[in-house]
Amino acid sequence: MTSLSITAANYGRGRSEENSILGHWPSFSFRNELFSNSITVGGLSGCSEGVWFRAVQESRVLSEKKFRVAAKIKRGKKHDYPWPDDIDPNTDNPLAYLSYFKPLDEKPKPVTLAFEKPLVDLEKKIMEVSRMADETGLDFSNQINALEAKYEQALKDLYTHLTPIQRLTIARHPNRPTVLDHIVNITDKWVELHGDRAGYDDPAIVTILGSIEGRSYMFIGHQKGRNTKENIMRNFAMPTPHGYRKALRMMKYADHHGFPIVTFVDTPGAFADLKSEELGQGEAIAHNLRTMFGLKVPIVTVVTGEGGSGGALAIACANKLFMLENSAFYVASPEACAAILWKSSQAAPKAAEKLRITAQEHYRLRIADGIIPEPLGGAHADPLWSSQQIKFAIIQAVEELSKMSTEELLRHRMLKFRSIGVGGYKEDGLVEPERKRNMKPSEVNAPKNADIESELEDLRNKIFEAKGPSDPITIGAVGKLEEDLDREMTKAFISMGLKDKIESLKLDIARARKPNQPLSRPLQEKADKIVKEFKQKLSWPGAYLGLKQKVQTLTMARRLIKLKEQSSRLKTEVNQKITLEIRAKMDHFKKALEKSSRGDSLDSNLAEELQMVKKELEDVLRSANLDIVGITKRKDEFKQPDIKEKAKQINKEISKEIESAVDRAGVRNKIEELKVEFAKDSSSEKVKKLEAEIKQRVASALSVSQLKEEVEKLRQELASSTRADVGAAVGADSGRL
Repeated sequence: MTSLSITAANYGRGRSEENSILGHWPSFSFRNELFSNSITVGGLSGCSEGVWFRAVQESRVLSEKKFRVAAKIKRGKKHDYPWPDDIDPNTDNPLAYLSYFKPLDEKPKPVTLAFEKPLVDLEKKIMEVSRMADETGLDFSNQINALEAKYEQALKDLYTHLTPIQRLTIARHPNRPTVLDHIVNITDKWVELHGDRAGYDDPAIVTILGSIEGRSYMFIGHQKGRNTKENIMRNFAMPTPHGYRKALRMMKYADHHGFPIVTFVDTPGAFADLKSEELGQGEAIAHNLRTMFGLKVPIVTVVTGEGGSGGALAIACANKLFMLENSAFYVASPEACAAILWKSSQAAPKAAEKLRITAQEHYRLRIADGIIPEPLGGAHADPLWSSQQIKFAIIQAVEELSKMSTEELLRHRMLKFRSIGVGGYKEDGLVEPERKRNMKPSEVNAPKNADIESELEDLRNKIFEAKGPSDPITIGAVGKLEEDLDREMTKAFISMGLKDKIESLKLDIARARKPNQPLSRPLQEKADKIVKEFKQKLSWPGAYLGLKQKVQTLTMARRLIKLKEQSSRLKTEVNQKITLEIRAKMDHFKKALEKSSRGDSLDSNLAEELQMVKKELEDVLRSANLDIVGITKRKDEFKQPDIKEKAKQINKEISKEIESAVDRAGVRNKIEELKVEFAKDSSSEKVKKLEAEIKQRVASALSVSQLKEEVEKLRQELASSTRADVGAAVGADSGRL
């Protein structure tokens, strides 16, 4: 059993009040017999807050051990902020005191962005001329007016041709109006609500219940600080899971009471520290995304600054999305993107352009439903005017959405996000049973093996039938190949990310290189590095098949042309060395050989002369640096009549098998129906369905195993015959006997 005993004591006895640290304060000693200890506390009447305890030196008591603690009052404010000492009873909005947001004691210092320096120089000139006018008393009004007109024109030119990274810099401006600034400017009255009902209140997200023109709204937004102290308190507008759960609670509250929801996005992203991840940052964001698509009230989102990744999207699944003119919305910041892709944050301007983060790009891509204008110089140049533009956009959007029924509102929100992307998602479109889309652009139109073989065969015939290397047909065929190769190379450079590097190298070479001089060592190393990277990526298995095919075809064509040139040169050289006497003997012996082929016998003298002529021809060929490797008959033309007949026969068999399959599948009526529908509309859905059905049924009824074997056998014969013909042509044209 525990009992408490109270004893009174008087501290500071024997000393005056002025010299006593604690004064004459009553003391109470609480003894806990269970634990055999006692605590003495100085009692202070009328003190409820601002009190701390100071341990004094332990005093020894003969009867029992005691620890004595003295208390001292810290003089402070009667009420802690946000409640003031005296609230005006006649105020229209007393509940605004529930917010920690209040006007700043000092006006924010002006901040000049890097690209605004030309404007600063003009401002300084205007100030100098004005100071001179004040000091001297002279009239400089014409000069001041001219400088001011020049300043206005420079400001207009600058802010109408901003780059993406410059717009992002404006969106991050320290003096840019915050969410609460806009809410104070657009609402008639408002009150801030706090807490996620789980013991936390994240100051990075603010939730406001306010009214505009007599209608209640629920305002939710990321709140940045207006100075360093506020930014630290607001965690630089990077919410933790508690902030998203607070926003979710207020959304459900607004949905229950039928209040339209207006969200303001201005955050670099969700807070990604270890504690936030442990508390379920991803789960909180995902829960918000899922819930927002089921809310039955209008939702309007306004991007006032920067919107980073899922931390912004967690409160931005809206029916209408508006963006301020100089705001940005991105999945990753340009600095992070540049560090990933180019290993340096210095490439942030390039990344900002590639990411398409501006309001103008989002509106063009139909992600944003409208762009809210800003004054020249950004929203911080005239915060009140900017807030009024936001107010007009909100009122107009809510009036439009309020006319929809609940089902229409939910479907409108769903379709908004379904339509994002190339072509959007078609709700009622037919989905193919097999995905035929190939994600590699270089292989989308890659030719089939049969097409490649046919193309190579045509190219060989053109080259060998040409009268010479400069034949127009040969030149045209090779030129077409080179154009195709150039297109494939350009696609490959873009896909590999080398196009910008090559353009940069061209510019460097044009600036540094002099005529008839080799490249400098740095430029040569840069070029070798690009070539090495290109070859490495080109060697990836299964990649850039179209480019590889074009390279092989062009290489073969150039090799054949080179052989043709060598053949022509050898013919000319050999013909020059063969005398007229040898030619006459060759003609005589050709006739003799023809007789011999018919069965007539040759006399001995003719046979001896034939051997002598052969020897003379061998001497002529050796004098032309040619070796006799064998004797073969020359073919006049590369024709395979037997193979052509076989191909015709196989085609007939294929046609006959298809007709039989059509009969077996019973699709004659379907084919007639397809013809009728095709005549009406060749691109209708019914035509596509009929085609698919006919193909499927005919394919299932076909018996193609034997035909495949015959086609493959014929293809092998054609390939071997083609190789033999080409070899014979090259051998004959190269001077072999």
